[in-house]
Amino acid sequence: MTAVKNDNVETIKTKQDAVDEGRDVQESGASLIRKPKVAPRRIPVQARSRERVSTILKVTAEVIQEVGVDRAKTSEIARRAGMSLASLYRYFPNKSAIIKALAEQHIVKLNEHLTETMLELDMESGFDRLIDGYAHFYRHEPGYKEIWSGVEAMPELQQLDLGELYDNAHVISKRASQMFPHIENKRMWVICVMLPRSCGAILRLMMNMDEAEADIMLTELKAMVRAYITHSLGGIQAV
Repeated sequence: MTAVKNDNVETIKTKQDAVDEGRDVQESGASLIRKPKVAPRRIPVQARSRERVSTILKVTAEVIQEVGVDRAKTSEIARRAGMSLASLYRYFPNKSAIIKALAEQHIVKLNEHLTETMLELDMESGFDRLIDGYAHFYRHEPGYKEIWSGVEAMPELQQLDLGELYDNAHVISKRASQMFPHIENKRMWVICVMLPRSCGAILRLMMNMDEAEADIMLTELKAMVRAYITHSLGGIQAV
């Protein structure tokens, strides 16, 4: 009896040690309670989810580029994405949520261009490069024109638009203040809000023009920006 008890005690200790270490231990075909190994399963699931979201957004951009935002149907988006409508709704509750996510993706891409350009900004040619990059994106990014042409009709997009404006102004003012430290902060902030708001309005107007007319507007926009910068910062040399 004693030997059996000792064996049992030893067996229990071995199992407990195994449980603490997260190892699989079985007795009579049943697993002992242990810490679940969830990490290896979560990573693939998250990767698949990201891939599906990316597919949904890509397909949505294609659909609205073809038929517009109003005529785009979630059923068609789901079909092209290769999933059921119920599966699509697991990721987005409705079409508006998909449109908002796609708009947020646009903002992220544009912010990357802005941040990169600001690293080597000079007042003579820096804004020309920045404007060229935005103009190309506005005209050629799938779904951008269709979504942002109707920004006034979607309150959630208005909030994104305003947030992007202030974020852009912050990035520009941070760099411009380093170049022109003698400009008073409030004045610099106003300048850096005016620039992206004015440029954005003209660039969105250009989205619906033919290429030749848009090119003329682009040249005039650059001239306008240079004139405004000269007026606002005239007589002050960048450091």
